[in-house]
Amino acid sequence: MREVTLDECLISMPLIAVLRGIRPNEAFKVGEVLIESGIRIIEVTTNSPEPLESIRILAAAFGDYSIIGAGTVLTPDMVLRVAAVGGRLIVMPHADLAVIKAGKLEGCYVLPGIATPTEAFAALNVGADGLKLFPAELASPKVLHAFRAVLPPETLVFPVGGITTDVMRKYWDAGANGFGLGSNLYKSGKSLTKLKADADRYVSTMKLLNKNSIERFPN
Repeated sequence: MREVTLDECLISMPLIAVLRGIRPNEAFKVGEVLIESGIRIIEVTTNSPEPLESIRILAAAFGDYSIIGAGTVLTPDMVLRVAAVGGRLIVMPHADLAVIKAGKLEGCYVLPGIATPTEAFAALNVGADGLKLFPAELASPKVLHAFRAVLPPETLVFPVGGITTDVMRKYWDAGANGFGLGSNLYKSGKSLTKLKADADRYVSTMKLLNKNSIERFPN
């Protein structure tokens, strides 16, 4: 069976759920809620309890039609461990070139965190699949617009950090390809009912912005 691609998931719904603090016994039900809402890209941060087990559970349950991986990946060794349990996405808070290269060697999609053009171009030059503009609280839509003036037009850029439905349009209009959603979407201990309501709210907002997504993801 052919694996779903990052672009296919982004065309469907360009949101990445960041699960920080999730436990393995919560993983399936949380993943189920997110998938039902339409979010098909999920990362479990490596500073969560037993992150590799949560990734394994999510990848086994939903990996045929979604992309599951890890966030806060800091070392090449962690890349190998994530890939070994079925993770296909490596998201980083920084732009360590060794981690990016390790991710690509494992066949993963890699989204390093960047805050400057120097970091952005260095990451792209070693094969990064997109860029995580982080923290978005310190990188306004004007900053993203300035990045867009110099980055290759096909570059995927995802603001992450403090993303609420109220700020999404400004970043989208500045050239965002999607968003990473952290604690505003998921927090450890959050009820599934509240998670579903918040996920639906983000998805509804994204659908209003997403009319031209196929042009943004031209595969």
